[in-house]
Amino acid sequence: MSLNSPIEPDAARPESVEPVTLSDRVNAVINPTADPSPDAAAATAVKSAEKTGMPQSRKQNSATFMQPETIGLFGSRKDSFSQRYHLTRRGKLKRLAQIAQIVNQFDIVHGLTPIKMRLMFEALGPTFVKVGQILSMRSEILPQSFCDELSKLRADADPMPYGTVLQVLEDEYGRPVDEIFEHIDATPLGSASLAQVHRAKLSTGEDVAVKVQRPGVRETMAQDVSIMRTIARIAAKTMRSAQVVDLSGVVEELWDTFESETDFLIEARNLAEFKRFCEHYKYMDCPKPYPELCTEHVVVMDYVEGISVSHPNELIEAGYDLKEIGTKLVDNYATQVLDEGFFHADPHPGNIMVRGGQIVLLDLGMTGRLNAKTRSVLKDMIFAVAEQDSPALADGLLRFAGAEADSEDYPALLADLDVIVKEFGTVDLAELDIAAMLTALTQMAQRHGIEVPSTVTTVGRALVTLEGLLDEFIPDVNMIQIISDHIAASTSKKDFAKGEVKTLAIEGHQALHSLLSAANEMKVASRMLTRGQLRVNMEMVGSQEPIHLLANMVNRLTMALIVVGLFIGSSIVYYAGIKPVIFGIPIVGFLGYVIAFILSVWIVFDIYFKGRSNKKR
Repeated sequence: MSLNSPIEPDAARPESVEPVTLSDRVNAVINPTADPSPDAAAATAVKSAEKTGMPQSRKQNSATFMQPETIGLFGSRKDSFSQRYHLTRRGKLKRLAQIAQIVNQFDIVHGLTPIKMRLMFEALGPTFVKVGQILSMRSEILPQSFCDELSKLRADADPMPYGTVLQVLEDEYGRPVDEIFEHIDATPLGSASLAQVHRAKLSTGEDVAVKVQRPGVRETMAQDVSIMRTIARIAAKTMRSAQVVDLSGVVEELWDTFESETDFLIEARNLAEFKRFCEHYKYMDCPKPYPELCTEHVVVMDYVEGISVSHPNELIEAGYDLKEIGTKLVDNYATQVLDEGFFHADPHPGNIMVRGGQIVLLDLGMTGRLNAKTRSVLKDMIFAVAEQDSPALADGLLRFAGAEADSEDYPALLADLDVIVKEFGTVDLAELDIAAMLTALTQMAQRHGIEVPSTVTTVGRALVTLEGLLDEFIPDVNMIQIISDHIAASTSKKDFAKGEVKTLAIEGHQALHSLLSAANEMKVASRMLTRGQLRVNMEMVGSQEPIHLLANMVNRLTMALIVVGLFIGSSIVYYAGIKPVIFGIPIVGFLGYVIAFILSVWIVFDIYFKGRSNKKR
């Protein structure tokens, strides 16, 4: 019992309790008109949250948490997607008409250029801006020229009114803004289709940046996704045979991305994790979040005042060495991707600043994660291309496919990989375009049914963005050379030996268990053999085709013997002069001749057409 939580005697021990019958208790459950009810429990939870000063969004979560779950004969009742985001058929039709009007303005019937598609996505709103950003990483869906243009989408938008920002903050915190912030600048630092950032000062004196989500943006995205799901279902039914891309899967991937990007608590956790990563590098940093002030729709972090890498002249005037900045930025990015497996997925110039001798990365709403297996495969594939080793490159791709790999398609896979190796493997490793190589490999893997992890395409897009930044603002830095040097340095002989020992230990452990399992199976087999219960099913690999050909030959030979028998039998009947007669031939012999002739023609045509089909193969 906590001393800080005294119990009121009256509430804990009522003076009198009326006896309650079983029927009363059952009736109270079936018809919950009196407390405690779900609504009452939720209200109690919200009141309790208000006493503790919990933000409004957390109050709602607490209230939801207090609601009891139900089960039924056919599963628990679940709120539908439309109910959760308050979607109506009328609203969806209105939004669909709006989309159709904008699409018609861009004359989509007569074709879209990459620039027109980018502008159309910007006009359609935040959902389609995000769709464009994700499609820019999916070169197996769109041509590369469209992907390059859509990668320029930055989701800039008209700023929210200052009053709306204050209202959102009050709704989130459940108390006046003045109690938390001493001052909030009315002019935003930046405004996007998803959120808006303002500079502010906390009541405790810290200089911070406040990122506020636009009201209703998640509901708008949910409405657009609901429309996309309907279109994807119709397309899947009407174009089932011609459909190359899993449209429903793409739509669900989009929604997963939307949900994570509109939950600012995820961004706050990303900032905290990346801040811990930066502690090991004096030249790297990111804003510190304030978790107690972060909610699902608001992020509060340190305000960063520095020089953007998009202003190289200002950096030079401030005494910085551009080559040093570029080298450290790329080397650290290689560490994020290949060593840590947690990286900034959108390193465009607006998200990178230099302050006090440190490179500061901003906006960690978009991040990527690579597991150890994927990082190892990526390193091996880069060196396989550089060494023009198609089998090693194929092994790397098949490691992505796992048990689903089709060994029968292996020769075709090697042939396609030879083309990629000739294109990218003939250059020096320092000049290897890793982003283009990953794009080509992804497209080729898609043709062979190998599913490359989506994070690999995210890496490719991030590298393209980073390379474009360097080419424009810091052209003296060779990104590929730095990454290859990083890979070579991270795979020293000592590290290689450690990795080999670890791999051998794991494989030895697996082999030992497999050996014990095999011994156990042998014990069962020997017991069944001594009891006469053992049966053996054998199948000769590659024997089906010869057996099939032999069966056809036997069938033709049998038919030929039948034809010969019919001809001989009919001739004997003819010379015997058995009546009745037709065309001077006994009717039985005539029928035998006709049947023999038909079967002879059938055998000839069968041999001819099957011979042609075999030649085509």
